[in-house]
Formats: sequence, C-alpha cells, structure tokens
Amino acid sequence: MRTHNDDVDWDRWPVADYLAENYRTVRPSDAAVIAHHSAYYRRLPPHGLARSVELGAGPNLYPLILASAVSRRIDAVEAGASNVAYLRHQILDHPDTSWLPFHALCRRLNPAVPATLAAALAPVEVVHADVRSLPPGSYDLASMHFVAEGATEDYAEFADFCRVFVRCAVPRGHLVAAFMENMPSYRIGPESRWPGCPVDTTLVREVFEPLTEQLDVTRIDADPTPPDYGDTGVVLLTAVSAPSARA
Repeated sequence: MRTHNDDVDWDRWPVADYLAENYRTVRPSDAAVIAHHSAYYRRLPPHGLARSVELGAGPNLYPLILASAVSRRIDAVEAGASNVAYLRHQILDHPDTSWLPFHALCRRLNPAVPATLAAALAPVEVVHADVRSLPPGSYDLASMHFVAEGATEDYAEFADFCRVFVRCAVPRGHLVAAFMENMPSYRIGPESRWPGCPVDTTLVREVFEPLTEQLDVTRIDADPTPPDYGDTGVVLLTAVSAPSARA
C-alpha cells in the first residue's frame, strides 16, 4: 500500500540527521539550485514583492535567503513541530554558522540579498500550518523545495500538492520550485523512513502546464556528495500562475 501524507507523523522529522546529511556544507547540487533560482530572482525588482511563501519550509534556510532579495515578508509554512522549532530558533535567536556560506553564495549571485544572514532572515514569519490550509491567491511569489514529491507515495496526491502550490499565488504570481528526480521512499539517519514519489521533468511539466504560464522546467544531474537516497538529480521549475488555475 502507498503511504499518503496524512499517514506520516511529520512532527518527528529528524532535523539534526537531515541537516547533518544535507546542509552542513554547500554541495554542488545546492549551488546549482541557488544559481538557477538567483537568475530568476535577478529579473524581479529588489524587495518588490509584498508577500512570499515557502511551502513546507522544513529546516532548509537557503530558499528563504534567496527569496529575501525580492520579498518584504516571507511566510515559512511548515506542518512538522520539530521543523517549526528549528526555524523559530534560527530566526528569533541565532542562525547556525553553517548557513553563512549559503548566504554568501546567494548574495554573490544576487546582490539584492541583504548583506547579513540575520537581515536576510528578518522578513521571515514561521507559520505552523498544513500547506493545504492556505487560502488561494495570497502570495505574490510561492516557492517550494523537495516537498510535494517527498510528502507522499501517491502520484495523485503529488499533483494535488502542486495545485495547492500554484493556487496559493495571486494570478500571474511567481513560482519557483525544486523536486528530487526519481526519488523513491528513503531513509534519514539510522532508522527513520519517509515517503517518496518518483517524478521527472516530463511528469512535472504535465502537472504544471495546465496551471501556469511562462513555464520553464529543467534538471541537474545527481550529486554524488550527499547520501544516496536513490534519486537521479533535481528538477527545477520557474513559472507564473495562470488565472485559470483558480478554477
């Protein structure tokens, strides 16, 4: 039987293991995602968007840093209690020094990113909520990283999460996303197992084409430096939401 999102206890997400395996250094795949997104953000007016959202933010700070170049407020929406606690600690207390190289790269590629890590995180509001509860048409920009394909093993539910992502943006709002390519269910740390829905550029394009305009889907090859989760690379997306996506 396939695991669905509501079958999983997201409050138990293993933050320390996840960060240790993935985000203690800037890996080549991170750098490629940051470069791709920075090119899109450089096309937008610095700090010109009133409100942005990171869907399923998790403990990954670099999407928030990237969005700080164009956003005056960023809602980091996250359902899992352990991730929420980590985000609040990073933003309200002091961010881990391991995020400094990520900030430096983001700022080097887009000087509109605020000059310090703390300043880049200052617009962030942590919202403890299920992304499916977000009202449609609330954000000028929606960003999502490694969420829809890592929240379920069911392709229909993956597509539903993608529709939630698009519809939370205003008509012709900006969309920026990254998906693990062909990632099966996977383990983090010594014990925990999490759902995965293998997707590729073709599937991502099929899901988003009816919902978006100016759709651009590309990919990068697998990164050999993190643990082998079974993925074959990363699928990258930029687009604007189509007014018809509200229907």
